[in-house]
Amino acid sequence: MAASVNIPRLNLDDYIKGTPAQKKQFSDDIGKAFTEIGFVTIANHGLPQQLLDDLYDQVKKFFALPDEVKRSYEKPELAGQRGYTSKGREKAKDAKIPDLKEFWQRGQTVKDNDPVKDEYPDNILVAELPRFNEVTQEVYERLEYAGIHLLRAIAVYLGLDEHYFDDKVHNGNSILRGIHYFPIEDPDALPPDAVRAGAHEDINLITLLIGASADGLEVLTVDGQWYPVKAKVEDIVVNVGDMLQRLTNNKLKSTTHRVVNPPRDLMKTSRYSVPFFLHPKAKMELTSLSSCIDEQHPKLYTDMTAGEYLDERLREIGLKM
Repeated sequence: MAASVNIPRLNLDDYIKGTPAQKKQFSDDIGKAFTEIGFVTIANHGLPQQLLDDLYDQVKKFFALPDEVKRSYEKPELAGQRGYTSKGREKAKDAKIPDLKEFWQRGQTVKDNDPVKDEYPDNILVAELPRFNEVTQEVYERLEYAGIHLLRAIAVYLGLDEHYFDDKVHNGNSILRGIHYFPIEDPDALPPDAVRAGAHEDINLITLLIGASADGLEVLTVDGQWYPVKAKVEDIVVNVGDMLQRLTNNKLKSTTHRVVNPPRDLMKTSRYSVPFFLHPKAKMELTSLSSCIDEQHPKLYTDMTAGEYLDERLREIGLKM
């Protein structure tokens, strides 16, 4: 185990329901973790185990559908932002070959009169699995709620108003992604660089990852070592994305991570994973905070909006032409 690794386990109830002292401790702890390693695990996140079990049951049922049925829900013109994305489409930035996965994406459902609704494509519903549609929406909404409170704790740590992010992520462009890392039937036929998910950083503000069905997630430590992340089954893993790193001028770290292939005797098994990528609205400015810029930490990034940055990154990973 690399000495520099410290992925703490925090209790979200300490922030949502805690005393002022508990809230401050939570904020200090998540800020320290995001400054040093970029990952935490979170307990009491508001998703009961029965809901998580139901989610994984439905995700497995969707990916078990015939390929021609799944492909009927693929809309390339949406750049993978809604519906199904088939095998061989997405790759890590700068990677030469695609990841060994297929996935499904659900986006925001605007329920008020926010004009941002016109910017989002409708979610695609799976006719064969009505419960899949219901459970993914419920999980989306619960993770969004948890994510907003995590951002409040982060805002306090950064010396901002606690509600700094609220209006920026209300009806934000967040994505719930169900991923199937499919069985590798012939390991000897794989290109040498083929992996389930190549080394990458997430695009968004923060990512909330529901415990995967198998090991494989690894983070790159500050001393250049890969370290496996093993969360308790009932916890979620939360990491900093590039937008938050950019906003904080690298004060908070968007940690490089990957999903490695399983041992050879497990290559013919599937791995399922459900991350929630918490995005703001496209118009949010990612201009680095003045409080994160000084003589020792000069400004590193050009100014752009979240929408401009997302567009740039979707092109880099092969989802947008």
